[in-house]
Amino acid sequence: MIAIDKRKARAWSRMGPRAVYGQFMLEMARDDSSVLALSADLGRSSGLSAFSKELPEQFFNTGIAEQNLVGVSSGLARMGFNVFSSTFAPFASLRAGEQVRMNMGYMQEPVNLVALASGFALGFLGNSHFGIEDIAVMRAIPGITVVSPADCYELYKCLNAAKNFDGPLYIRLTGGVGMPVVYEEDYEFTIGKADVLRPIDEVTIVAHGTTVGHALKAVAAMEEDGLKVGLVNMHTIKPLDSDVMAELVSKSKHVLVFEEHTSVGGLGTAMLEYMNDKQVNGPLIHRKGVNDHFPKTGGYDYMLSTLGLNAEGIGQSVRQVINEL
Repeated sequence: MIAIDKRKARAWSRMGPRAVYGQFMLEMARDDSSVLALSADLGRSSGLSAFSKELPEQFFNTGIAEQNLVGVSSGLARMGFNVFSSTFAPFASLRAGEQVRMNMGYMQEPVNLVALASGFALGFLGNSHFGIEDIAVMRAIPGITVVSPADCYELYKCLNAAKNFDGPLYIRLTGGVGMPVVYEEDYEFTIGKADVLRPIDEVTIVAHGTTVGHALKAVAAMEEDGLKVGLVNMHTIKPLDSDVMAELVSKSKHVLVFEEHTSVGGLGTAMLEYMNDKQVNGPLIHRKGVNDHFPKTGGYDYMLSTLGLNAEGIGQSVRQVINEL
């Protein structure tokens, strides 16, 4: 296991999730020959160059054929291997959607499908590379668990948990180089259990992926002004943590859900569905993501800024809600 400290957390942040994904995979696979890494011709983009050179018998490149990636991964998983397969988020969720539905959902093959550059990490490449519908797609497929790590260390914790997870898993990577650091020391990570970073309060932020780090900065700034705001890292989007949901229902009046995803079918929608199915009266859920449109293309920071998903935008949205209380 890799120990965590501030220096490592910041170094991983500078590298970004795709680079450290390859580093963490190599660390896991060196000690476990059952760990396989597959890529749809994105070995370098997945940070797997060193992995493929050091452990060539544990690395497979299926080429630019994402449907085949999922099919081959499923066969290897059925043979008992710990399979981690990576490609860009829109290709994993949409181009290979039928194979994911049948092989991972229906057949329950325990593939760990790693979606690279979800959200707007590849914003400069345009809407073809945005990953803003993938949560909605994966949530709709029965039997697939959806996890969105908040930073690079949580990605490491997630990968180690995935090795022993019983069932298909969709691991959603957001952010790029210089992503915000959320965790600088060890903590308990469990798939299906959210992490409460600030106590749930009358106004609470719920987020996942890189958005958690931006929300943490926004909360810190508001705390300097004497404002109390809860913050939950809901890293597992499917299934939701029922204990944390119950606490949100009982303690919060307003919950603001920030995510690099369309507001249709994402975490905010999942929380509304949960409350409806439980038939509980709860807080007003403010869904803060991408409204029903394809955003104008630009660099990553530009995308977050225009959509109000950076620290400044999150802070403005929360302060507006507080001012209206």
